[in-house]
Amino acid sequence: MADYDLAIVGGGLNGVSIARDAAGRGLRVILLEQGDLGAGASSASPRLIHGDLAGLERRHFLRVRAALAERDVWLRIAPHLVRPMRFAIPAHSDERPQWQLRSWLLLYDRLASRTHLPASATIDVTHHPVGVPLKRPFGTAFEYSDCVVDDSRLVILTAVDAAERGAVIRTGARCTRADRGEIWRLVTIDRGHRQVITARALVNATGAWTASVAETVLRVPSPRLGTVQVSQIVVRRLFDTDHVYVFQNSDRRLIFASPYARDFTLIGTVTHAFKGDPAVVAVDLNEVAYLCGAANRYFREPIHPVDVVRTVSGANAIINPAHRRATRDGSIRLDHGRGKAPLLTAFGGDVTASRLRAEKAVSQLTPFYPMAPRWTATAPLPGGDFAWDGFETAVDVARDRWRFLGEDQACRLVAAYGTRVEAILGDARVRADLGPTFGPELTGAEVRYLVTREWARFPDDILWRRSKLGLTMPAPDRDALGAFMATAV
Repeated sequence: MADYDLAIVGGGLNGVSIARDAAGRGLRVILLEQGDLGAGASSASPRLIHGDLAGLERRHFLRVRAALAERDVWLRIAPHLVRPMRFAIPAHSDERPQWQLRSWLLLYDRLASRTHLPASATIDVTHHPVGVPLKRPFGTAFEYSDCVVDDSRLVILTAVDAAERGAVIRTGARCTRADRGEIWRLVTIDRGHRQVITARALVNATGAWTASVAETVLRVPSPRLGTVQVSQIVVRRLFDTDHVYVFQNSDRRLIFASPYARDFTLIGTVTHAFKGDPAVVAVDLNEVAYLCGAANRYFREPIHPVDVVRTVSGANAIINPAHRRATRDGSIRLDHGRGKAPLLTAFGGDVTASRLRAEKAVSQLTPFYPMAPRWTATAPLPGGDFAWDGFETAVDVARDRWRFLGEDQACRLVAAYGTRVEAILGDARVRADLGPTFGPELTGAEVRYLVTREWARFPDDILWRRSKLGLTMPAPDRDALGAFMATAV
């Protein structure tokens, strides 16, 4: 008998989502990730949960409607991570005409008719806060509703839920060889220790490494894939409104400028075919200049490459880099036969469809296992057991119980952990009860929680994925954090 029903190689969003779905259906699951969870493209997404407004221009009406339905699912199951926001598109005289933008938004509202989010609207930016950071020629903008998400936290909390449903999550564990017969026999190096694991089925969810893992580790024919790179930049906060700006650039791309980590603005995205080592993905100067230029068409305060405080980029595998639909939907492929244990290959796709994509992937294995029915559309992620519009109430409850919390700190903690913030703060009455501090916000209690409950091993795991506190933490505090983590357990 095999050790597990399902072994998953790769701890990005696709991998952890499949692990969560399968574990919840009663399968014995193990997930192997050679680095940290979500360390690749899953932490470099545009951070949007949306229906893809631009899809209407390509007449992908059914796909937009399906994505908007998924947006509503995410609002229900992850109200701490997925935040509804108003998106503003300034009307530009050199780009799409106003009647076309308004028509898109009316159709967008219609396709999302079951949502509780506000409908689209036309606003006069000369008398609206949205217009304050914009150049003066812009007089009209169009507002609509969509959502933003903390992509890195989404990966982590999906893995936490999978683990709580019985999945084994191993980070720092590399699969070096997989032999295929009636079952899979995997050889792994788990933090320096060689282990052999057997599983009835295998999932290759290694993202940009999909083809190389297929050829060198699994030794099966590799699908013909391309690799696409997604890049964004982070600058100091450019506006005070709680909006996401959508800019029409001269090449007809839509560029987003959204609030990021409270004091910053995220601008993106640039997407292009990528060649090279996926472990070494970097934003080049031309991409930085492009995004700065796109923003400078609209914002009064000019930004230059020297103003960029961080770049965010990642690579993922897709069937055809030139096909936008492949980029959004991703791909799921099942291979099996007599004497050949099932192999599921899952790659690509955007954040919005990740839950549904995992559900479809696991459902392809139903001929091989008895399993429970689909369930993830109604079960909240850890900490998400409150109403979709109850975020502010959750913050107020936290501040009332832990009175030493400032509003910004309470918002960050609830956005990251939801109702599970209690597992970190416990019975603390003053901030000193939480142990040493690293930078203005991170405490020893939170670090211990991340190490013991969320697989954090190194400072970067905390500073850039489980939070974005690396943007503001001084170097001496980072060094102190590393020393503390070595003895945190």
